[in-house]
Amino acid sequence: MEIRLQTEELEHRILSPYACRSSESKGRQRPEEPCPVRTVFQRDRDRIIHSKAFRRLKLKTQVFIIPEGDHYRTRLTHTLEVAQIARTCAKALGLNEDLTEAIALGHDLGHTPFGHAGEQVLDRVYPPGFKHNEQSLRVVDHLEGVNGLNLTQEVRDGIVNHTGDNRCTTLEGQVVKKADRIAYINHDIDDALRASVLKQSDLPKDCLAVLGQSHSQRINTMVLDLINSSRGKAEICMSQEVYEAMENLRAFMFQKVYIGSEAKKEEDKARHVVEKLYYFYVKNPSHLPAYMLKNVEQEGIERVVVDYIAGMTDRYAVAQYKNLFIPRGFPLG
Repeated sequence: MEIRLQTEELEHRILSPYACRSSESKGRQRPEEPCPVRTVFQRDRDRIIHSKAFRRLKLKTQVFIIPEGDHYRTRLTHTLEVAQIARTCAKALGLNEDLTEAIALGHDLGHTPFGHAGEQVLDRVYPPGFKHNEQSLRVVDHLEGVNGLNLTQEVRDGIVNHTGDNRCTTLEGQVVKKADRIAYINHDIDDALRASVLKQSDLPKDCLAVLGQSHSQRINTMVLDLINSSRGKAEICMSQEVYEAMENLRAFMFQKVYIGSEAKKEEDKARHVVEKLYYFYVKNPSHLPAYMLKNVEQEGIERVVVDYIAGMTDRYAVAQYKNLFIPRGFPLG
């Protein structure tokens, strides 16, 4: 018996009745021959990890733009923390860990340079609007490889619905949605404390009384609560007490860190870079690389420019800005 078939048989025996089994996937947009070793969700995970978009996450902002310190989170380390939390929850709940991991690893592939600052600019200047979760789906469907990564419907659903009001159709996707919030609230606190944007005494005491005083205690509380509240249910949920404390802590972070804090002092410059690049490339498409330029006739120049800029790392966006708008010295003979 093929290894994949053994894995699928094991899933049927040990996973929760509410789990999404690999053999019951709704399939891909383009049918493929099955792998003799890996399930469909394992293949999706591997395709995401080996993609260029995934590698670029290491040089994209989480909260702090182009941080000088080595220990601040980037979009890649955020993604890995989400995957770790999500897999822990999925395993405890008897859900499909491979599906969970694939969604988690792919959920932020569409993030712009400079984090949400870049996203806000593209959403404003591009007439149809821009959302990073929708761009993540576009990355895996169209922009990676020759014709996209051709992922399963379940992974695609989890990626596009990991944020916003839409509900993921699988419990694995719902786990990732909660894990994303658990991860960023806690690691952004950790980074803000490291940067002296916050002091421990600034953190709301009522939230800490419920969730814990330390980084690890808070994550542990949230994860255990999610597991205990969701066990044996057809939905992923948290207790009212812990959920409210988590949401209040998130609101505190918006007030003290995400909007107008020292951590955000460079965002106006970042927005300026993204906006200038957008309008320049729209007016001067010949400056686009050939692999992007070939899509203009079918997609339109604005769509292609958005795809190009959204794929940039912080460092590459700054380099392109310097190359296009900062004068260089004239070489002397």
